[in-house]
Amino acid sequence: MELSVSLQEQKQAVKTSLFASKAPLEWAITHNGTLYTAQIPIDQNGVVVEGGIEAQTRKTLDNLAHTLECAGESLDSVLQVLIYVTDREYLATVNKVYAEYFNAPYPNRAAMVVAGLAREEMLVELVVYAAVKE
Repeated sequence: MELSVSLQEQKQAVKTSLFASKAPLEWAITHNGTLYTAQIPIDQNGVVVEGGIEAQTRKTLDNLAHTLECAGESLDSVLQVLIYVTDREYLATVNKVYAEYFNAPYPNRAAMVVAGLAREEMLVELVVYAAVKE
């Protein structure tokens, strides 16, 4: 007799020390060797950091690095990044900061300019897929 394991039992939340959102979400989920996460530029109190696109990009990438570390991985595990910004002009700064965090071979990525993000003061958000050990 085969035992059937549901998707609900297979996926695992990654426990982080990031701000505990009141929204029904986890900061990261792993399943089948892949980590799925979306990261935003918030501090430990859930406040969007000030200082413009550079500060927000750094905080978002720091939050990503923390999340990966909590999953036993590093930025080297990142396979793909989807970058969302609210102004095309921000992409040059995002690229400059992003290059400080990642090494070749770089993750595959796409960048999108959007009308807005979940919080009005947010200028950047990253959706990331990373390989994890099972």
